[in-house]
Amino acid sequence: MNAHIQKLYTIAQKPERTIIGLMSGTSMDGLDVALCTFRGEGGQTQVTVREFRTVDFTEEIKAEIRTVFAKRTIDFQHLCVLNPWIGNLHGRLVLDCLESWGIAPAEVDVIASHGQTVFHAPRILHGLDQFPNATLQIGDGDHVAVTTGIITLSDFRQKHCAAGGEGAPLAVYGDYLIFSEAGENRILLNLGGIANFTFLPANLNADEVFATDTGTGNTLLDAYTRQKFNKAYDADAALARRGTIHEPLLAALKQNPFFEKPFPKTTGPELFSLAYLEAAQQQIQRTDLSPEDVLATLTRFSAETIAEAVHRSLKSRDTTQPWVLYASGGGMHNPLLWQYIQELLPEMTLCRTDELGISGDAKEAVLFATLANEALVGGKTHFGNRQGVPSVSMGKISFPN
Repeated sequence: MNAHIQKLYTIAQKPERTIIGLMSGTSMDGLDVALCTFRGEGGQTQVTVREFRTVDFTEEIKAEIRTVFAKRTIDFQHLCVLNPWIGNLHGRLVLDCLESWGIAPAEVDVIASHGQTVFHAPRILHGLDQFPNATLQIGDGDHVAVTTGIITLSDFRQKHCAAGGEGAPLAVYGDYLIFSEAGENRILLNLGGIANFTFLPANLNADEVFATDTGTGNTLLDAYTRQKFNKAYDADAALARRGTIHEPLLAALKQNPFFEKPFPKTTGPELFSLAYLEAAQQQIQRTDLSPEDVLATLTRFSAETIAEAVHRSLKSRDTTQPWVLYASGGGMHNPLLWQYIQELLPEMTLCRTDELGISGDAKEAVLFATLANEALVGGKTHFGNRQGVPSVSMGKISFPN
């Protein structure tokens, strides 16, 4: 037996596994690194987050990614060289974190690397009937493995597409295994660049679980803030609070077929871009609005499309058990966005995933570590035969030598 296969077998037999989860989302603000300990699998999964750190990306790194990010026309050579470059970068950042935590690479069983999404193209966006759902993440797993000396699982989204899903949101799997609670209907809302949520039924029936994107979360907010204010994001919503919501612009932003499509569905910055905003402004012939008014309107746009999607999920579902929404992701730190969501969902209790024992900032990285744990020792949970939630194990394996 190949020594690497033997090592994987040995890891799978261990009562505890040490897994590092890596996540860099569409906001591209940095790499989330979560060092986790796992016991069990499936519905018996227990996870402890031992260490967590977000390593901020420099403006130079962000600029390199933006040369290919969510663009139909790119320098293909640059995409080619970025794939290993980002893999090496993520590997070095993992080693830096381990050194700062006083942990040797040999103590880590595997890395679960999401990579960096550069283009998301489900059928509902690309509209090409002869082609399947597609998505592309770069940051090659072999380079992560060789750089760190640690077995790496990566490229999780491809299996989801191969089995008929859209490659997102993958949070549904980890959310169900870690956060389900009998007697409480839960909405796990991720306020990332693209907002998405997972519905977890109070009866714990995996057949009812689903996840969906709702539309833009922080993507348009951040892109517009960079364009007009030369800032990475609207810290504490200070800029948006100086503006006034422009109702005609808000209505124009919400006029897109995506919002009427059935769940589950996914989207990305390929749709919700500055060009999308410009088209809405042109439609109402108001390109003269102040940047603060536009930012206030974009904040409300994110909040309303999130709340409307959540309300749709409540229809014809169990109302005898309490409903609680747990939020995570960078949008949690936008107080105006959070205020709007609370106002729009008065019938629900709103909390943060920190109250469930996992930091909202760390949650996405932990969820990919959970997918790696399932690939190693699980794969027995069946989510039924429904669109968007195929019952598959995900992650391609890269050995360090």
